[in-house]
Amino acid sequence: MQLRELFMADLERERPITRKAVAAVPEGKGDWKPHEKSMPLGRLTGLVAMMPGWLTMMIGQDEFDVAPPAGQSSPFSKPLTTREELLKAVDAGFDGATQALQSTSDDHLMQPWRLKARGVVVAEGPRHVMMRDALMHLAHHRGQLTVYIRLNGAAVPALYGPSADEQTF
Repeated sequence: MQLRELFMADLERERPITRKAVAAVPEGKGDWKPHEKSMPLGRLTGLVAMMPGWLTMMIGQDEFDVAPPAGQSSPFSKPLTTREELLKAVDAGFDGATQALQSTSDDHLMQPWRLKARGVVVAEGPRHVMMRDALMHLAHHRGQLTVYIRLNGAAVPALYGPSADEQTF
């Protein structure tokens, strides 16, 4: 099996559960956070919604700076506030990643890719490894999001199996 095929299968599995998690976030609580050091709910939800788009960028660029120099903005910094905007971002991210994977090669996925912060390389590795890390990072933040959902009294969706609120068997 080729790397591209593995990633395509990942995208097929991850899209519906990412949509489900984002759709379950209670609206009007964007500033809420469980602790003073925690990310606000709105920012976390926006991050989860935008993360699938990282794969498109990782295929199309050799590096990305998460903290670009002053005056430059990240394509992932646009605030998303409504459920509709968030779900559109999820779909656009997965659609873009699918198209990028269809138009790339396994050889390209073996090439180096770098993550920077303020111009300093903070992580570097073969593109496919860095993309796998991005998908794991998405799963981490999606799990974090379900905790926020629970702490706000909303029903937690079943993602990888049943939840206390949604029995799937």
